[in-house]
Amino acid sequence: MYRLLRAPFQPVTYSRWLHLCVPVLLLAIWLFIEPEAPWAPLLIVLPFGLLPWMRLAEGLQAQLLLTPYDRGSAASTISTLPSARWSDRWRTILWLEIRMAVALIAMFPTVWLPVMTVELIQAALGYSPASDALLPFAPPRWAAVLLAPVPLILLMLCVVLLGEMITAVARKLLGPSAAERLTALEARTEQLLERTRIARELHDSIGHALTVAVVQAGAARAAGDPEFTDRALEAIEETGRAALEDLERVLLVLRESGQSPSQRPTLAEADRLLNSARASGSAVDVQLTGPLEKLPGPVTQEGYRILQEALTNVLRHCGPVPVRVRIGVAADRLDLEVTNPLPQRPTLMAGSGSGLRGMRERAALLGGQAETGPYEGSWRVRARLPLERIR
Repeated sequence: MYRLLRAPFQPVTYSRWLHLCVPVLLLAIWLFIEPEAPWAPLLIVLPFGLLPWMRLAEGLQAQLLLTPYDRGSAASTISTLPSARWSDRWRTILWLEIRMAVALIAMFPTVWLPVMTVELIQAALGYSPASDALLPFAPPRWAAVLLAPVPLILLMLCVVLLGEMITAVARKLLGPSAAERLTALEARTEQLLERTRIARELHDSIGHALTVAVVQAGAARAAGDPEFTDRALEAIEETGRAALEDLERVLLVLRESGQSPSQRPTLAEADRLLNSARASGSAVDVQLTGPLEKLPGPVTQEGYRILQEALTNVLRHCGPVPVRVRIGVAADRLDLEVTNPLPQRPTLMAGSGSGLRGMRERAALLGGQAETGPYEGSWRVRARLPLERIR
């Protein structure tokens, strides 16, 4: 009851009424041309339902007039894509037939009930009804005054009920097919995966730059040596510049710019990370074996990020401690290992952080694995990334 009372004040009531009246106009034109065959439009619309663009046109019209609040949103239950399969075409034909039938039903209250209201107002004013009046009898003036609003109330009731019915039918027949729902789900999944990847990129790159800057600034302040301070500032500048390049590349992706973003860093540029760790005071023991420059793009890019996160965690949780880095390229995989002494409070290196989880996720995406945790009195990060699936 409350919905019926509220319906006259809602714009969607009148937009649905307009949707019901559009076929009424076509029916009226047809009845003016061929009054002996009022059923003919039901057959005329059949071939139009086979046209792929008809579903698109009907979907746009239904979204605009039947569900205006859902239009353009991800929650829209009415598709605006052309028919791609025969099942879509048959549903479009059924929709056109039902729409024409409902429009024919809506035509009678839309035309007759306002006329009856006018006749009741004339009777209330004392005018005699015409010979072709719709009223079956001439009511007294007091009764005409009381009955005058009734046809309009009935009209509003018909409009609301028919509008609800045609909207439910549109959602059923013009709604996305199973294939379209699957495509939308895949697109949404790809979007979420891309956002997750971008978040990891920002975490690794910016987190590494800020960690190096903090460690360098603290060491320079404690040392009180102008020469050491100059080296620290140079390392902060270099790390900050690299972080800005990564940030610019990620922002270009987020803005979907037509410009081509700069290439993601690879293990061939690992010296930049190792030099930052050395400049922060860490003694870095490095052993590189194999042709790193010939690694597949995804492997060398994700390997760079894993190394970056591992060195960042060392500086963040342990400070400038000795670090051992081993990177080797075998026939079928890339082995990466970073080892450092355990901190005084080992709980700080617990494996529940987003950085450690990100390393494991990066390795898993390539079909490999990454292990983090204590090992023989040290903290070890070890990753194995297969090459066979990438080549």
